[in-house]
Amino acid sequence: MRNRKNPSSKTQLIVHPLILTFVLAVSTSAQAWSQQAARTRTTHSNATSVQSSTAPKAYKNWGILNQQDKSHIQAVDAWKLEKGRKDIIVAVIDTGVDASHPDLKSNIWEGTSDRKTSTSLFGGVSGYGWNFVKNNDAPGDDHGHGTHVAGIIGAVANPEAGVSGVAQKISIMAVKYYSESASGATNLSNTVKAIDFAVKNGARIINYSGGGPEFSEEEYLAIRRAELAGVLVVAAAGNEHQDTDQVENYYYPSAYRLSNILSVAATDIHNRLIRSSNWGARRVDVAAPGENIYSTLPGGRYGYMTGTSQATAFVSGVAALLLSKNPRLKPVELKKLILENVDRFPTLIGKVATSGRVNAYKSLVALEHTLGKGGRPGLVRANPALMSEQLRSLAAQSEQRATVNR
Repeated sequence: MRNRKNPSSKTQLIVHPLILTFVLAVSTSAQAWSQQAARTRTTHSNATSVQSSTAPKAYKNWGILNQQDKSHIQAVDAWKLEKGRKDIIVAVIDTGVDASHPDLKSNIWEGTSDRKTSTSLFGGVSGYGWNFVKNNDAPGDDHGHGTHVAGIIGAVANPEAGVSGVAQKISIMAVKYYSESASGATNLSNTVKAIDFAVKNGARIINYSGGGPEFSEEEYLAIRRAELAGVLVVAAAGNEHQDTDQVENYYYPSAYRLSNILSVAATDIHNRLIRSSNWGARRVDVAAPGENIYSTLPGGRYGYMTGTSQATAFVSGVAALLLSKNPRLKPVELKKLILENVDRFPTLIGKVATSGRVNAYKSLVALEHTLGKGGRPGLVRANPALMSEQLRSLAAQSEQRATVNR
């Protein structure tokens, strides 16, 4: 396997004063990641500054709810239709997860210790995932990135702390693949093992924030195995501020041409692509909130991070809500429901294939509409009546441009 560059985000941390000391340590570690990004596969958010938060006690994650530009994913409305179910497992392949965090612990996947009946890759997992760095079943988070991502996907609702996952009642499987001291080849090898582990232990969705510019046959085949098993892989588009439609800028695994991969770019609160996010009208599927996102951190703490890693977590959460509503959905059907029910914006034309940002509520409504009509789940387009003339025009322009570029 080849080394792979993967700074999945150049992330800013903005934290509450009570967690300032903790995040300073995270920032130092992240800066080391940034320095070695050119020679190793890194995954994660590189801290660039630290500030204190004075936000009131409410949802501090603007991707969940905000009034400034209505740029959230309409999660609050989506929760009236679905909040999740515990048998839907989302594997977070990352730096690990703090399973004892107050807002995560009730949604942590529990493996089985019965080695005779378990379908585990290792014959039985008594913990809440696997640590491929230390080869044990204790995938704790010594950085913070994985816990932050997990919180966006599936933290319980805690208005007092200002957090909630997109899906509030799911099971989060922690699969740790990244070591700061390991070579890029080792991290990539661990990625392949992590994908296989997640698939063989029942994950329906894999959230992966890593990646890089070189094709890996081993990784491709692992995701192909996930495709055959009916597992959706939500992958970050990357944070090099590049057009990944260009061959020299391909970013893997999001660039693999597999039906179960959903590639995600990041937007700010004004529905614009953030400065660091990669884009691609053909290679990147959709956008999601990714700037200054508030979520969980190890040790019962909270803070803000920025990057396509955070955007990817939003999409994994939406997919988990859809699967909770209808567990029979296949990856291609999940993708259709998500991609055909976005909020479209002129700022995203030519940047992502859909010209839009995910909308959890619209996706669930489309699913309910399909089920109500007795049709095949997920294979219905968004109701044109729900779109304004302006948005229909934007969609037509986007399709025309995509056709020209093919």
